[in-house]
Amino acid sequence: MLTAANPTANPNELLNDQDAARVIGVTAQTLSVWRCTGRYDVPFLKIGRLVRYRRADLEAWLESRVVRAGTE
Repeated sequence: MLTAANPTANPNELLNDQDAARVIGVTAQTLSVWRCTGRYDVPFLKIGRLVRYRRADLEAWLESRVVRAGTE
């Protein structure tokens, strides 16, 4: 999925904590807390000890968080 912010972004690109946090607008520490506590179900991959996020998964997760007026 190409975005207005980065029209050449590869949707299957694997992002580290810092880059993933930047995509969804939080700090890397917040993203780590969410992952450890399960507070939000942000999809991630474990590759050995590494944690990576697919750009497309993050964008889909953001879309799923959209709230329409009067539906909350």
